[in-house]
Amino acid sequence: MLIDGPAQELEPADEPAEPEALDAYSQAVVGAVELVGPAVVSVYVGGGEESSRARGGAGSGVVVTPDGYVLTNEHVVQRARAVTVSFIDGRALTADVVGVDPATDLAVLRARAAALPFVALPRARHPRVGQLCIAVGNPLGFESTVTAGVVSALGRSLRSREGRLIEGIVQHTAALNPGNSGGPLVDARGTLVGINTAIIATAQGIGFAVPATTAQWILSELLTQGRVRRAYLGITGRDRPLDRRLVRALALPVSRAAEVVTRDTDGPAARSDLRPGDLIIAVNGMAVDGMDALYRHVSRLPAGTSLELRVVRRTRTLEVEITPTEL
Repeated sequence: MLIDGPAQELEPADEPAEPEALDAYSQAVVGAVELVGPAVVSVYVGGGEESSRARGGAGSGVVVTPDGYVLTNEHVVQRARAVTVSFIDGRALTADVVGVDPATDLAVLRARAAALPFVALPRARHPRVGQLCIAVGNPLGFESTVTAGVVSALGRSLRSREGRLIEGIVQHTAALNPGNSGGPLVDARGTLVGINTAIIATAQGIGFAVPATTAQWILSELLTQGRVRRAYLGITGRDRPLDRRLVRALALPVSRAAEVVTRDTDGPAARSDLRPGDLIIAVNGMAVDGMDALYRHVSRLPAGTSLELRVVRRTRTLEVEITPTEL
């Protein structure tokens, strides 16, 4: 259709001022990064000088207390006793390796400074499948790189470098590359969801993070005990949401449980009545809402102490006695 009259040049619409120019998704990502970014560090093994740092291994980490405690991956620091951490403002600090836990691929460092920016560890709070998640780290030497995705699945299992099965892993789609290891995975509020730990080299959109609740437990164990105490049940398991009808019918105290997937043939579970498919909902009367809670309760008790597990088997509850050994 032709329109009579002189041609008029279209004027671009006025761009709205920030932050209105950003859509809700962008605002969420930007806000989270502004909160978390100053607490994310590059972790270097090999010295403080640039030439030494270039030769050393590099990864990421996140400061979780204002007095300098840093969470990263065990495979980033390996057997180092001291490392260097650098911040986005250019500061480089020497840090001591407080302790490592190869079983979860986590390590705790202590930077020699105070009043540092930090990301607080959350209270028992589980991420939800489909929620926005944001990874901040230093992949391939590119500092303060931000990627975003969604939580794809919970309760995944992943083998550590030493061959031990790390359970309760968070799977997500935020792009990760070498150097992201040890960096934080956060939600739209800037709350820590996990510590990024691994990728599958031949896949796209599949990254893994150790849950923040696990990291909090590891930090506490290393700081208070100097090591991570583990009572061995002889099972592999995963988090399992419970059907609401089952929760109501049996008056269960939790809406999630720790599901027994397999039993080791010569472990404590194999010598008990605990069976694959059982849903553990309590240990000695303490509620269990997933694998993290199960390990946390069991680790606080001396190995060799008989435990009473309350489990759901099909449509009924029963008590199972088991005596864990120390791993």
